[in-house]
Amino acid sequence: MEKVHWKGRGAQLQTGNRFSSQHLVTEHLEGLDEELILSPKTNIRLEHPKTIINPVKSPDIGLSFSLNPYQGCEHGCSYCYARNSHEYYGFSAGLDFETQLMAKPDAPRLLEKQILSSNWKVAPISLSGNTDCYQPIEKKMGITRQLLEVFARYRHPVGIITKNSLIERDIDILQDLAKEDLVQVYISITSLNEELRRKMEPRTASASKRLQIIEKLSNVGVPVAVMNAPIIPGLNDQEIPEILKASAERGARYAGMTVVRLNGKLEEIFSDWLKRNYPDRFQKVMHQIAELHGGSVKDVEFGRRMKGEGILAEMIHQLFYTSKKKYFSNRSMPKFNLQAFRKGGNYSLNFG
Repeated sequence: MEKVHWKGRGAQLQTGNRFSSQHLVTEHLEGLDEELILSPKTNIRLEHPKTIINPVKSPDIGLSFSLNPYQGCEHGCSYCYARNSHEYYGFSAGLDFETQLMAKPDAPRLLEKQILSSNWKVAPISLSGNTDCYQPIEKKMGITRQLLEVFARYRHPVGIITKNSLIERDIDILQDLAKEDLVQVYISITSLNEELRRKMEPRTASASKRLQIIEKLSNVGVPVAVMNAPIIPGLNDQEIPEILKASAERGARYAGMTVVRLNGKLEEIFSDWLKRNYPDRFQKVMHQIAELHGGSVKDVEFGRRMKGEGILAEMIHQLFYTSKKKYFSNRSMPKFNLQAFRKGGNYSLNFG
């Protein structure tokens, strides 16, 4: 029997939820509506948390706080570590992560409330830390832009990581923040191979568009870096020099990297994706991912999980840092300005 193929989706299955004894499995086409077969709809639920700024406990992350205006991500990257967090909301880390999304419309008000509290100590806040703040539903919801307006009003530092071209919409606010070293932007580029990108990150901007974003932001004075992440041996590791070269040529000031890890349900989701799209590479890629993490594709240990260990990890790091030295020498991101914060919020804003 023919298996379902969800067009434009990274995950091709619904994984079980570790907090539930039952889950839905969709494997065959018969009995399904044509609309569902072509592409399951994206549903948006509104969530109203009491707070919005989250402390980052991981020493692997450069910033101390994160803020997630959305839960779940329509980008649908097959390797995304954030998939596992969707189970806390009663959903699957698989297809649900891409189709059952939650938006937090109160986020701008909560951000303002928290940074104005008497016990708040100014520190950069990352957008988002979990899912992409410029994923497709941001075009409709506009929560990220409202958050940036709050950061600008109070001159509060913010870091952004994205792989979506919608960030260009907010270039006016980013340019304003950059004047006082209040923003850093990281553009994630996994591959310059458009076929691989479309399969692995189906609803993201093309690599060429991401390079254009780097150039556009750099040209108006917004400090921008490239994140070559995750590096997946056997799929994109050979592209490291080319990605860093192309990013540097367009004005990126810094380059970072992580290696892939398949914690939780990611092993099931990614291995299924790999079998469907690159069956001839399946054994090699999965073996090499395990080689990065001491024989397991999973790794939760701080300080090691994003870097890997062993000979293969050393080879990847050597290639990355050799390329970084060649293309990023004498370049760096500016330090965040922690002195410009104004609790009065009397900074004049003139954004459209």
